[in-house]
Amino acid sequence: MNFIISILFSAVAVGVIILIPWIGVGALDLRVFFGIIIPYAAMLTFFIGIVVRVIDWARSPVPFRIPTTAGQEWSLPWVKTNPVDNPKGMGGVIVRMLFEVLTFRSLFRNTRLEYRNVDGAPKIFYEWEKWLWLAALAFHYCFLVIFLRHFRFFMEPIPGFVHLLESLDGFMQMGAMPFINGLGTPDIYLTDGLLLAALTYLFVRRLYIPQMRYISLPADYFPLFLILSLGLSGVLMRYFIRVDITKVKELAIGLFKFSPTVPEGIGVLFFIHLFLICVLIAYFPFSKLMHFMGVFLSPTRNLANNSRFVRHVNPWNYPVKTHTYEEYEDEFRAPMIEAGLPVDKGAEESTEVTAE
Repeated sequence: MNFIISILFSAVAVGVIILIPWIGVGALDLRVFFGIIIPYAAMLTFFIGIVVRVIDWARSPVPFRIPTTAGQEWSLPWVKTNPVDNPKGMGGVIVRMLFEVLTFRSLFRNTRLEYRNVDGAPKIFYEWEKWLWLAALAFHYCFLVIFLRHFRFFMEPIPGFVHLLESLDGFMQMGAMPFINGLGTPDIYLTDGLLLAALTYLFVRRLYIPQMRYISLPADYFPLFLILSLGLSGVLMRYFIRVDITKVKELAIGLFKFSPTVPEGIGVLFFIHLFLICVLIAYFPFSKLMHFMGVFLSPTRNLANNSRFVRHVNPWNYPVKTHTYEEYEDEFRAPMIEAGLPVDKGAEESTEVTAE
């Protein structure tokens, strides 16, 4: 029942987020508030939140090397090492981080434990999570491509890489399909469908696997529903309920140049889409989505395993007044001799030290 409550809570929260601009713009005509004030407030929250989180992580003491390793470390010359999985220098760390950031290498090697009945007895099986890796890779790269394609709304003239992405991404042509405003048939962007499919898989996976269903919280479902609503609203604007792209670009360029204006006749659906983006941006620094930045500051990823030949001293240790054994014996040598306890220096040496 807890997972049902989490799903309902997240779905209701996203529904309320959609209703706010619908009522605010559609009924109250607060276009300036939702078109200018909210985007600037969201970006300010995003940058301040990112800086605060990164500074907080950077200040966390990591005096010793704690890298996650999956290969043989550097030791003796005749022992074959794994310089990527268990690097001893910064070069290997950079290569490992590139693989992790660009290909999700650790997720690719992830396995899931399951108990299955074999001949009436439970046995442990390990299943490779290849579909999770593929869905995560598709989601992140599709989101990146969609983000870069949106540069056409912020820049004039449109950069060449945006035209290249659009030509590669929109190689399919939609069939004869009636549109409300009769503007024609747009190219289908492959990333739009892949993004929605990957999000759907990630959601269904949390429902299908009992372990994932048990540990999932509203903080897991809410970003999924939010990004899914964002993608659906974008698909609706592109393929079904078209908006005036010229006016949208005028608003976007005005925001980018800090001279914003809100043109008339953009449509409520665009403001819903924009408000969903603003909520996602403002929510980003305070959510699990911060793994985007956290992976670069994770000591299990960004540290070399060189503890065998480099001594690491905790730089945060404050100076402590010590009392060595020599000082202890000088202080209590006479009572120790009287009690018959062994001492490093004899009674004669003790008398000489005392006389001096």
